[in-house]
Amino acid sequence: MTLENPIVAIAVPLEAEHVESIRAAHPAVTVLYEPELLPPERFPADHTGDPSFTRTPEQEERYWSMLNSADILYGLPNENPAGLARIARENPKLQWVHAMAAGAGGAVKASGLDTATLERVKVTTSAGVHALPLAEFAIMGILNGFKRTAELAADQADKVWPELRTPTRLVNGSTLVVTGLGEIGMETARLARALGMKVSGTKRTIEPLEGIEQVTDTAGLPALLAGADAVVNTLPGTSYTEKMLNAEMFEAMKPGTVFVNVGRGTVVDEDALLKALDNGQVSYACLDVFAVEPLPADSPLWEHPRVMVSPHTSALSAAENRLIAERFTSNLGLFLTGGQLPHLVDPVHFY
Repeated sequence: MTLENPIVAIAVPLEAEHVESIRAAHPAVTVLYEPELLPPERFPADHTGDPSFTRTPEQEERYWSMLNSADILYGLPNENPAGLARIARENPKLQWVHAMAAGAGGAVKASGLDTATLERVKVTTSAGVHALPLAEFAIMGILNGFKRTAELAADQADKVWPELRTPTRLVNGSTLVVTGLGEIGMETARLARALGMKVSGTKRTIEPLEGIEQVTDTAGLPALLAGADAVVNTLPGTSYTEKMLNAEMFEAMKPGTVFVNVGRGTVVDEDALLKALDNGQVSYACLDVFAVEPLPADSPLWEHPRVMVSPHTSALSAAENRLIAERFTSNLGLFLTGGQLPHLVDPVHFY
């Protein structure tokens, strides 16, 4: 369904230059942007903004009035599931919400909106925008594991110069398994191949992929893991992927496997991962995401000598807001001409 005079409302913090770029690309679209109603960013791409920010009652009324006049939203209201639920209830003309996250399915599910409402209000994600920084982070994790950087850091902190020199492992010629060969997984595979790695992985639909040695589904994953030197998870958190990487999967890995998670923490059984780290099945784990976030202070992962804890920041880059605005601008062109929007959140499976 196309609109003659569509209205877009900017619901989350965004620099004025990117708002102007949206306006310039689509002059027939009215773009509502009131920065004083939006919390200031604390860092680039801080989509929630300063948590100490509050609106006056008058500003709160203006904010929701602006959103309720829109056909399209840039960002979830207040960047949370409750905001999405409220706007879907209050704004009958709303047709499309573009989410800032690559994995917005969890927020959409948490909003509690029923399938009929999600058929009316399409939600798209920013999947793909974060592929390169996530892939670079995954490669860093692989290199950390192969080059023993955790041990080097520990020796440096203790001012220890080991009497016996320990060799590192070559990345070149090793095998990487990527769980989830979507945009992030394929970008990770591209960088890994540049280092000389052989890459296989999983996909819901088994099909040949350029540059990928073997593609399988979850049922075929244990066989792939048996030959992997490194494993990178990029899968989203859904009811189907919850604790998919469990004790059975870690036991299928060969001793010394390097494990990286840039997908969602719920995909991993963290107790099973800790056991695999302790028995040597996993030699090193680089983790950007966790089952519970922030990671609880009593989690053993914090102090494990062969774990890197990253506070779910691996996708962040100074270019993120520009890239998301460019993605939204491109999607807006498709929307205005009745085209199919990419990266729609599935209203049933929430990925």
